[in-house]
Amino acid sequence: MHHRAIAAAALAGVIVAASFALAAPGAPAHSHKRFAAGEPGDPKKPARTVEVVMKETDDGKMLFVPDQVEAKRGEQIRFVLKNVGKVDHEFMLDSVERNAKHKIEMQKNPDMEHDDPNGKRLAPGGTSEIVWRFSKAGTFEFACLIPGHYESGMHGKAIVKGATR
Repeated sequence: MHHRAIAAAALAGVIVAASFALAAPGAPAHSHKRFAAGEPGDPKKPARTVEVVMKETDDGKMLFVPDQVEAKRGEQIRFVLKNVGKVDHEFMLDSVERNAKHKIEMQKNPDMEHDDPNGKRLAPGGTSEIVWRFSKAGTFEFACLIPGHYESGMHGKAIVKGATR
């Protein structure tokens, strides 16, 4: 019986290992997300700094200042985020389509916390940074996806121009 138990345990181990291999063939660990707007930057490399302020206005609008950033494909930007408003705000950099899907998820779970290299949630008075390398050309979006904030005007564009060669 002892040999059967060892054989059963070994077979179970093979089945578990095979199921992990089948679940994500060839995928490296922690590669569950691809980013539309490029990839996380390297904080040790030079980057242009762009300060982005999050705030509300007296007439009920919510916005980013600036609400448009231009970059060249391959450029790395250090976004310095500052929430000078009276409520939480977030900065999510992605495609318009992916932000729209994320916005639906946020409506279901408005207190959702983020641990993404392309987004940060900040409390009033909070500051943070995102270092981002724009490896793809195109027009992307940064937005606050907390329910009601996008609709109040809190979104902007990241326009990435192709190589000039």
